Amino acid sequence: MGASQNPTVAAWPRMIALVDMNAFFASIEQRERPQLRRRPVAVTNGDEGTCIITSSYEARACGVRTGMRLREARRLCPGLIRVTARSALYAEVSTRIMDALRDQVSPDIEVFSVDEAFLDLTRMQRLYGSAELAAEQVRRVIHAVSGLPCSVGVAGDKTTAKWAAKQRKPNGCTVVAPWESAERLRYVPVTELCGVGRGIGAFLAQRGVRTCGEMAALPVGELARRWGNVGRRIWLMAQGQDPEAVRTDAAPPKSIGHGKVLPPATTDERVLRTYLEHMAHKVAERLRRHQLEAQQFFIGVKTDMGWVGGRQLTAEPTDDSRPVIMLCRRVLHEVWLGQPAFQVQVTALDPRLANIQLELFAQHNPHRGSQNRTLDEVNRRFGSLTVGPASLLGRSMTADVIAPAWRPHGHRHTV
Repeated sequence: MGASQNPTVAAWPRMIALVDMNAFFASIEQRERPQLRRRPVAVTNGDEGTCIITSSYEARACGVRTGMRLREARRLCPGLIRVTARSALYAEVSTRIMDALRDQVSPDIEVFSVDEAFLDLTRMQRLYGSAELAAEQVRRVIHAVSGLPCSVGVAGDKTTAKWAAKQRKPNGCTVVAPWESAERLRYVPVTELCGVGRGIGAFLAQRGVRTCGEMAALPVGELARRWGNVGRRIWLMAQGQDPEAVRTDAAPPKSIGHGKVLPPATTDERVLRTYLEHMAHKVAERLRRHQLEAQQFFIGVKTDMGWVGGRQLTAEPTDDSRPVIMLCRRVLHEVWLGQPAFQVQVTALDPRLANIQLELFAQHNPHRGSQNRTLDEVNRRFGSLTVGPASLLGRSMTADVIAPAWRPHGHRHTV
């Protein structure tokens, strides 16, 4: 691994690192295209995309931020260069990085997102000698396999490590020893901690807790009564004692879904039907890929008044898109009333391992499963929907977006 042993350094009870890739998508584009290096770059979804997914640090210096519309960003940064996202490339680079970290730094890794990972270094402390040397090894490994910069935070718990990684960007390292964490977090707003959103922040503010240091004066029971175990964890997080372990295995999926943003204020039923059917095909393909099936599906169309649609049931658990498409058509015919729509969503709500023993009285097409498997193999080899129904010829051609729960392997490996 390239690190020297130093058994004289006192071991931490736990040592956890958070790796945060810096402006990940934009950094990959600058690596791939030398003409973009040291230039303000904004990445959008598709050639017509107007919402910024991420931006380079040169653009951020001008005030450009994720979620900003391209027109506003260009007012702040007239020289801004828009680049179309290449999700498959980003996922490939992330996979290389995560695999290298597992093989060359620590086998105890939790992929938190496409550009973040927790590493439990507790068992590796004698090998690296210190948190600083461990963090340097992380950065060396990532640069060797990707050529990209990253920031690393090392602490005695996950929450403090994630906070620490944000303190020196880009390409920095921050170490917070376990016995220093409460003091280092004392004046940090509680809403800066991962998982503490505005709702929990408002709840705490009403009780006089705005900074982490003020948390100790609040009885833990206050949070536990309102938020249960989550509340207890937040109370400990604010004091640098997050008990959450690094999770090396992805939890079984609670849902599998796909959505797509529509052209603005869509009222054409044919367009809606095409988009919904496309999402149904993507969900069914993922179910088959992981030997899953589902019977409950959320079929939704988003309008100015919120989502219309809701939970729908197929006759029996399925991994076939056809019964899901029938549910989509039912929602359009019975629930959607022609109001302008902006987004569609199809989600399998109860994925479970496929039942290979057929129900006695269920009607099955003995050829459908083999047909689907053959089409899946063709499409995985030559690209999504290389072979597919004619009804999807008018589908959206915007690039797929990497899901927040993306993982390099397993059921969350999808864009």
